[in-house]
Amino acid sequence: MKLQKLLSYVRRAVDDYNMINDGDKIAVGVSGGKDSLSLLVALKALQRFYPKRFEIEAISVSLGFENMDFSSVQKFCDNLEVNYTVVKTDIGEIIFDTRKEKNPCSLCAKMRKGALNDAVEGLGCNKVALGHNRDDVIETFFMAMFYEGRIYTFSPVTFLDRKKIYSIRPLIYVPEKDIMDFVKKENIAIVKNKCPVDGHTKREDIKNFIHEQSLKYDHFDEKIFGAIKRSDIKSWKD
Repeated sequence: MKLQKLLSYVRRAVDDYNMINDGDKIAVGVSGGKDSLSLLVALKALQRFYPKRFEIEAISVSLGFENMDFSSVQKFCDNLEVNYTVVKTDIGEIIFDTRKEKNPCSLCAKMRKGALNDAVEGLGCNKVALGHNRDDVIETFFMAMFYEGRIYTFSPVTFLDRKKIYSIRPLIYVPEKDIMDFVKKENIAIVKNKCPVDGHTKREDIKNFIHEQSLKYDHFDEKIFGAIKRSDIKSWKD
């Protein structure tokens, strides 16, 4: 996938859900993975021609895992001329060593979100852009159904009243395979996740389930995503 195609996805999502307004200062949550780095590239490119003017910051939350190196992300941001901040935490130690969580993902996500939002607020940003792609939308939908017994997935735009910060997700129209293709073609260096449960989570099980259904039913993921867009799930009707 070329940058032009990525931008077309992002521009459509941004316009459909009014994600960006004049004067916004947007922090991009950068894990160092394919999605967040692609999002950073897309927003930087969009910034050049989008009619609404906005600023960009990049933020990584370090969980404190040994050998987690964000120097390549720093270089990446330098090349894009985007200010980059690394927030150091002990989240990994708290979850795996102190609490010894058997199902660590939910607590980790909450703690990472808290650390990220504090940094966003500290930098004077009013919005944070997260790198959730179309596959993430569908996977979260099935996870909520199978594990929680409810019809839910995260919204394109959410508002954290306590912090007065909006979360936006400009990649929601982009299939994961297209992002993988973009990263490969652009030769973007990815920071490998050092989390000990990476690849062995409930989300991975759901990802495999969706893949299996896609082999049985034509356009399975597209139909599910379309159903989500037409549903009464909060904030999804564009």
